Amino acid sequence: MSHLMAEMPWTQYRRRIDAGAVVLLPLGSVEQHGPHLPLGTDHLLATAVSADAARMLAGRGRDAMVAPALAYGYKSQPHMGGGQAFPGTTSLDAMTLIGQVRDILRELHRHGCRRIVVVNSHCENQAFAWEGIDLARREHPQLRVMRLEYWDFTAPSTLDAVFPDGFPGWALEHAAVVETSLMLHYHPALVDMAALPDEPAAAFPVWDLCPQPDGLVPSQGVLSPARGADAAKGARIAADCVAGIVDAVLRDLR
Repeated sequence: MSHLMAEMPWTQYRRRIDAGAVVLLPLGSVEQHGPHLPLGTDHLLATAVSADAARMLAGRGRDAMVAPALAYGYKSQPHMGGGQAFPGTTSLDAMTLIGQVRDILRELHRHGCRRIVVVNSHCENQAFAWEGIDLARREHPQLRVMRLEYWDFTAPSTLDAVFPDGFPGWALEHAAVVETSLMLHYHPALVDMAALPDEPAAAFPVWDLCPQPDGLVPSQGVLSPARGADAAKGARIAADCVAGIVDAVLRDLR
């Protein structure tokens, strides 16, 4: 039985909603991820992790479905996504993203859904996703919504194994070892390891400046070297993230 909402007829969807299924809503972006990863990396990973979580939830007695991803995200920021200067990065204004999250939650409520997990894969979406959730719940206080970033469930022991020389931090992991490894695990045909850039990690000041200064971001858009990424590391990271999401849902989204 598919867990992807887009692949099922409305009759099956309604039966599962009426029976209390949780809906996972992936949030991503259309954003450059270096020359070796596709522009859709964020929403592809959010959907893949959500689908794995839905399957694991079903195995633990809690039905779950994955809504089509909200594929566009808030404006890419230089220190976490390379900024807006790269061709292909296609972003939303804050109010547009807030409105889309609010409207999707309103619609899910109209369908009868009362438990939703917003699975975010783009750092810049965080505050605006929460605002959309808050606005939807003002109208429909029966909604219970969990918002999370999947990477936060990665265990310290996994990070130690993946980064034996030290973890550079999540902000610099844009298009680097974690995302490249996850894409090799979930979507290997979309990864071009021959195009992997060999540039040093970005070094950002503690302030932002508008307009963005030239030379602030590495020329290929990868904020930290992706050398050493592989599918086995992606599988280990994915296992942590999926298990963490499932445990959170079973514990707190009753």
